[in-house]
Formats: sequence, structure tokens, C-alpha cells
Amino acid sequence: MKNWLKNIGPGVLISAAFIGPGTVTVCTLAGVNFGYALLWALLLSVIACIILQEMAARLGIISQKGLSECIRQELKNPLGRTLALILIFSAIVIGNAAYEAGNITGAVLGITAIVEPSSLEIGSFSLNLYSLLVGLVAFTLLAVGSYKILERVFIGLVAFMSISFLITAVLVKPNFGEIMSGLFLPSTGAAGMLTVIAIVGTTVVPYNLFLHASLVGEKWKQPGDLKIARKELFFAIALGGLVSMAIVIVAAASSLSQVETAADLAVGLEPLFGTYATWFIALGLMAAGITSSITAPLAAAYVVKGCLGWKEGMNSLKFKSVWAGILILGVIFSSLQIKPVEIIKFAQVANGLLLPVIAIFLFWIVNKASIMGESRNTTLQNVLGLVIISISILLGARSIYTVWEQL
Repeated sequence: MKNWLKNIGPGVLISAAFIGPGTVTVCTLAGVNFGYALLWALLLSVIACIILQEMAARLGIISQKGLSECIRQELKNPLGRTLALILIFSAIVIGNAAYEAGNITGAVLGITAIVEPSSLEIGSFSLNLYSLLVGLVAFTLLAVGSYKILERVFIGLVAFMSISFLITAVLVKPNFGEIMSGLFLPSTGAAGMLTVIAIVGTTVVPYNLFLHASLVGEKWKQPGDLKIARKELFFAIALGGLVSMAIVIVAAASSLSQVETAADLAVGLEPLFGTYATWFIALGLMAAGITSSITAPLAAAYVVKGCLGWKEGMNSLKFKSVWAGILILGVIFSSLQIKPVEIIKFAQVANGLLLPVIAIFLFWIVNKASIMGESRNTTLQNVLGLVIISISILLGARSIYTVWEQL
């Protein structure tokens, strides 16, 4: 058990990153609006997440470099390299700012379920004080700069959230036949396409590919460690997927017709927590929001570090300035007068649309013999990777078409 706990790390960070307010909100919306019908999208997302994150982990351990650093080094053409890095830089920084706003908003959604909202008027701009508070907490944890401290916090929160939702999913006594049908018989109309892409975006988070490649290189130094990293990753992502499915099942079994507040999210948990369900979801959203608020800025900093070729680590001023900037943008966007659930869902859809771009770059790099050597993708891994990229492109195109039709 001691050795098993010692090897827990980056995979749990990735799992904790996608079990955030976005997952709770999007999976609840999926269950409320479509019952068990979109479980197939979640199953597909979990499988895709395992395959892509394994590629990122393998890249990090074998090369001992981050994904953006490898891309910068392998693109020999100056113009092509500049354009590619600008694309990645823009996608991750803008995407992470939106995602960070969703994380902070989710934490604030939890806080305001048990206390009155509070804001500070600065001219014509209204700053949500709880958004600022969450940002300060995330800033403090990041400023500590200790991977071990962050790791322990994440492990505890993931375990707590997982057990609660899994127990509740059993207590509501769902229809097993309908669950199997939802898992293995894909079906959705145009109305559910944005929810499908949001499910993909909240599970296969693009910035996690950069974060994972960087973190495994800090924890494991030898190619032989890849076996341990794979086991840890599979366990953590599979557990995260089960939790996400449990949230959908709980929501489908509830009497909700719409989701706008934390109190709405809490209805499905009443079989386990009774009248304290609102308190639980409030604390759960707050904790999940803070954990995800840490990983998004951290990933953005690693991306910028690799794109610009910085040699300094987490404690350098340049590295800290990047994650601080993402945090500030997240606080500002979170303070806009937009419904919290809409901000959170928008962030997940944005992630889903960004995924194909980042996945293509990752796929290209893990097939480079100059970086991966004998550990480059096998034929099976290439087939699976191409299927995932193709599906993500089709889903993204379909969701854009759906939005265009609604204009």
C-alpha cells in the first residue's frame, strides 16, 4: 500500500482537473435534459482521455520535456514554427482563461449557495468579491510552489467527491437497462450536440495534455517508469469517468427540469445527504473549483515556458507571472454579469472545440522517432489516435453547424 500511494501523482492531478465544477454542471445538465441517453458520449470521452493522456505521459517520461517544448524543437521551418506556437499559445491561454472563469464561477456558485452574494463596485465594473477570494486562495497555493502539497490536496478532494457521487448513484436505484442502452447505443438530436461537445470538453481537457507531459517528467526519470505511470493514469481516469457517469445517473433520477443554481445541482444528492445536500454541493463545488483553478493556470505556464524555451522552473518570476495572469483574467471574466451555469458550459464547449488542434500536435510528436525512439506510437495506438481526432473534429464541426442554425 505504501508503494502504491507513493506512485500516485500526475494521473490523479489530471482526474482532479476534470472533476471540477464543469463536470458537475455539464453532467447534471446532460442527466436532467437527456436522461441516460448521453452516457455514450461520456464513455467515449473517458476512453479518448486515457488514450491521449497516455501519449502525453509517454512523451513526458521518454523525452523529459513538455509538449510545447517538443513542438518548438521539432518544427524546423521558422515560419511554420512561429505560426504553430502562436496557435498553441493563443488556444491554451485564451482557452484556459475561459476555463479558469468557469472554475472560479463554479466555486463562487457553491459559496453563494450558503451565503449572500457580495460585490465591489469599481466605476462601471462590478467585481465579485467571492471570485476575488477564490482567486486569492488559488494564488496562495500556487505561490507555495510545492508539488507534494498540491498532490495531497487533490488526492483527498478527488476521493471525497468520488465516494459521495458513487454512493448516491447506487441509492437512487437507476434503471440498469436504460443505463446500458445509454452507454452503448449512441443517439442524440441536434439539440443535444452542444451538450455532447461540452461532455467531451470537460473530460478530455486540452491543457491537461500539456500539464501531464510536464508533470510526469518531474516525477519519473526513467523509461522503465512508464509502466507505473500507465497504471496510475488508467486508475485515476477510469475513476474520474465513473464519478462523471454517477453524476449523470443521479441527475437523470432527480425531479429537476432546469439547472441554474447550486441548489438545483443539490437536488439529486438528497437521497444521501437529505436536507444537507445543498451544503454538500456548495462545499463540493467550492473545493472542485479551487482545485481546477490551480491546474488551469499551471498548465498555461508550462505551455508558455515550452513555447518560449524558458529553462527556469515553477519558482521563476516569469513562470509565476503567466499563471498569475490567467488567474486575474479568470477572476475578471467570472465577475461579468452572466449566469454562472452559462459561463461554465461555455468553457467546456470551448475546450471541446480546441481539442482536435492540440490532439493533432500531440499525435504528430509521439510519432517522431527523433523524440520517442522505440517508444513512439504503435500501429494500434495510431489507429485509435486517428479515430479520436476524427470524431472530435466531426463533433466540433457539428456543434458549430448547430449554433449557426440557431442564429
